[in-house]
Amino acid sequence: MTNIGRLLIRNIGAALLAGAFALGMAATAGAQNTKSNMEGLKLSNDQPIQIESDKLEIREQENLALFTGNVKVVQGTTTLQAGKMTVYYRGEGTSVASGDADIDRILVDDKVFLSSGTQQATADSGSFDMASQTFVLKGDKVVLSEGQNVFVGCQLTVLMASGEATLESCGGRVQIQLDPKSQKKN
Repeated sequence: MTNIGRLLIRNIGAALLAGAFALGMAATAGAQNTKSNMEGLKLSNDQPIQIESDKLEIREQENLALFTGNVKVVQGTTTLQAGKMTVYYRGEGTSVASGDADIDRILVDDKVFLSSGTQQATADSGSFDMASQTFVLKGDKVVLSEGQNVFVGCQLTVLMASGEATLESCGGRVQIQLDPKSQKKN
């Protein structure tokens, strides 16, 4: 495995898992926003990550790695797909190629698709800020689904430390479709 692969395995797992857990939001309807606390949300870097793209460009002077063309990132049952993924890292003297870079943030663009088990999300773009542990999906239409349960807004923000998630409508209304058959029976 290359040094860039080891670096990303060590540092990007949190971003992938953030999106996967974001899909587990509980259904609570609201006119402008939907907020939920996602129980059991934990960051984990214990599974390997496989990254594929048509091209990888490392820009050491700009402290970034740019994956373009059919980007696919897989960790366990979580898959992230996008047209482009940019990984920004901190610090002078660090190198992506040597595996010692400290990831600052990750941006994904161009038809973002995220799936984990039976849960899926689509958006135009996404970002993960490592310092604030915040994951955001944005777009004209951000769609979260699990089976027949569907949440639609324009921005999903997940605070990883607390597990709190907010789905915003951006001027319109958040839309939720719930399938009564999906509710747990007591």
